[in-house]
Amino acid sequence: MNITVSPSGINGTVEAPSSKSLTQRAIAAGLLAGGTTVIRNPTYCNDSIAAMAMAGELGASVQGEPDRIIIRAGRKPSGPVTLNCSESGLALRMFAPVAALVSDSVTLTGKGSLMRRPVTMIGQALSQLGVTVETTEGMLPVKLSGRLRAGRAFIDGSAGSQLLTGLLMALPLAEGESRLDVASLTSKPYIGLTLGLLAEFGIPVVNDSFRSFIIPGNQFYRAHEYTVEGDWSGAAFLLVAGATAGRVTVDGLNPHSMQADRAILRALDEAGAALITGPGGITSSLSELRAFTFDATDSPDLFPPLAALAARCEGTSRIMGVGRLRHKESDRAEAIAGVLEAMKITVRISGDEMLITGGRLEGAVVSSHNDHRIAMMAAVMAAGATGPVTVTGAEAVAKSYPGFYDDLVSLGARIY
Repeated sequence: MNITVSPSGINGTVEAPSSKSLTQRAIAAGLLAGGTTVIRNPTYCNDSIAAMAMAGELGASVQGEPDRIIIRAGRKPSGPVTLNCSESGLALRMFAPVAALVSDSVTLTGKGSLMRRPVTMIGQALSQLGVTVETTEGMLPVKLSGRLRAGRAFIDGSAGSQLLTGLLMALPLAEGESRLDVASLTSKPYIGLTLGLLAEFGIPVVNDSFRSFIIPGNQFYRAHEYTVEGDWSGAAFLLVAGATAGRVTVDGLNPHSMQADRAILRALDEAGAALITGPGGITSSLSELRAFTFDATDSPDLFPPLAALAARCEGTSRIMGVGRLRHKESDRAEAIAGVLEAMKITVRISGDEMLITGGRLEGAVVSSHNDHRIAMMAAVMAAGATGPVTVTGAEAVAKSYPGFYDDLVSLGARIY
C-alpha cells in the first residue's frame, strides 16, 4: 500500500496506542500462569497477534475481545510444536526459553525480515541450560530439543535484551535456583520493564545492577487482571509531529513509566520543544528548534522519531547508537538516511553516530523498507514538508501501531 501525505497543520488530542512490548510480555506471563489472566487495554498489532497464536500453540486458551485478551491455562503440548513468530523479534527471543520450558521439541520460524535476522545468540544461551539448539546457518528456522533447566549461564547482552527477558520469564518455573551473568547489556530499561511485569505477576528476581540476576526456582505466576499502559514508542512520533508541525496532546501515557522510549521527552526538551506535562496528558507544540545530542543505545526504537525531529532543528544534531540499528526490520540506519536524503536533508554516519543537519523538507517518494518505524517517521516528516510525500509499503505500521494513520488524520494530517 502507498500513501501520500500533503503538508498539513497538526493540532489536537489523541490517545496513546497500547504498549506492544508490555502486551507481548503479558501474553507470555498469562501462558505461564495457572488459572485465568485478563489483559486489559491490549494492542492488536501484528506482533501481539503472533504472540497470542504462539501462546495458543503452547497450550493456553487465548480469547481476544475488543478491550481485553483472556488467557486460560491449558494442557502443555505433548508432542513437537512449531511456532510462527511472524516478523516479531521480541516474540522469537522471548518465547524461545518459554517454549523450551514447556515442550522438549520446538521449531521456531517466521517470515519476512525476521528470516534474515541472526539467531545464534539463542543457541549460545540455551545450550548452557540443557537445550540443544539447531539453527539454519545462523538464521531461522531454529529447532530446540530438550527442556530448559535451572542453572548458571553467561549472557552476552550487547545485541539487546529480548533473550534475557525470555530467560527471566521462564527460569522462575524451573526446578531450582538459576543465575544469569550478563555482560555489556544494552537496553537496560527494557529489562526494568520485564522485572516490573514479573513483580506484578508475583515473581521476584534479584537484580545486581543489571550485571547478574538470581532467579529462585519453583515459583508460580499469579493469574490476575493486568492493564497495559500507553506506548511511549508510538507516542514519540506523535509528540515529534506536534513539535515540528503544530500542537499535539497525547493522553494515556504514564510519565513515570519504565519504558525506555519515555526518553523522547528529554530529547524534545533539549531541542527546545514546548512541552507541558499534566494530568490530561503530554503536550508538544511547535517552536524554534535547535540541534541536540542524544545517545539512543538503550532506546534504539527512538532513532526514527529522533531523526524526524533533527530534520527540523537548526544546526547539526548528533544521535549515537547506530550499531543497534543494523538488524532491525530493515538496516534501519541506511533506511533512515535514505528517507532524509530523499527529502533533501543532509545526513552523515560516522562510526556509531548519525549526524543530521536540519533544513527545509521537500516532497519526495520514499520507501518504508517494510519497516513500521520508517513508515511512521516519513509520515511525520511529510506533515511539515513543502510538498507531498509518498510512502511506499506504508502498511508496515500494522506491525506495531495499526491505527497510526487514522490518528494522524484525526490531528489534521492530509493522507491519501
